[in-house]
Amino acid sequence: MKIIIMTDLEGVAGVLNARDFIYPESRYYEHACELATLEVSAAVEGALQAGASEVIVADGHGHGAMKRSLLHPRAKLLAGRPVPDAFGWTVDGTFAAAMSVGQHAKSNTDGGHLAHTGSFRVEEEQVNGLSVGELGRWMLMCGYFGVPVIFVAGDAACCEEARALVPNVETTAVKWGIKRGSASGLTAQENEVFNSVAIHLSPDEARQRIRDGAYRAVKRLPEIVPFRMDGPYTMTVSLRPERSGGRPRTAQVKSKDLLDLLLSGRITAYSKLLGGARSARVRKPPAKTRSRGKAGSRK
Repeated sequence: MKIIIMTDLEGVAGVLNARDFIYPESRYYEHACELATLEVSAAVEGALQAGASEVIVADGHGHGAMKRSLLHPRAKLLAGRPVPDAFGWTVDGTFAAAMSVGQHAKSNTDGGHLAHTGSFRVEEEQVNGLSVGELGRWMLMCGYFGVPVIFVAGDAACCEEARALVPNVETTAVKWGIKRGSASGLTAQENEVFNSVAIHLSPDEARQRIRDGAYRAVKRLPEIVPFRMDGPYTMTVSLRPERSGGRPRTAQVKSKDLLDLLLSGRITAYSKLLGGARSARVRKPPAKTRSRGKAGSRK
């Protein structure tokens, strides 16, 4: 039973704010990477105990956050930049299931912690009118290949986001944002500090809960279905205003194939918003049993 774990940093217990923790130049970045790697290792351990035979960890945070020396010895690490092809990260039909650890809620989420979608400058992404964040895109990507996302760990709002898409997905909350309301209409700088306060579990308690949650998820795999959406598909992306009181900029792309939309189509949409530089062409997707990669990082 082969499982892939998508990782991120902002949803990890003990990652307190953006400025001090999530960027390579942040003063506590190395500590944040250690916290993230140990949470992921706990998920690996739970999956293996429940019967997984192979676990691949995708280092999904910006410039990378996984420390190979601290990662579970039986995990295989997929890391490095740039990773080809936008958001695939090698997921394909050979995987029995997928997970997401260290995940944060999407942009503008009420009660989220460090909520954003790709970066703090993004106002929103929608697919066929449904607002999706990084988690939603990952679940759609996996669902395209028939792979269910069976476990999500991160802040409580992110866990609610996961259950809204797949009601019986196994989730583990490791922190709770306390800022109420939406960051809609804020600039990127304003959004970065909008919901920087949360109540965190201790790292040890977070890891134990993640280990137990991953174990339950693998045991429950037959009952958790992939997240799918019927086509044709339209993606709408919006960037935040560049100054307070400004208006978001929006672009839209369409495709008959979901993989086209999530990979090249999404790049094309952002290219339009950023001045049309090197507008990407939509490429024909591979057969569903072939592996895919991701061009650039999730941040």
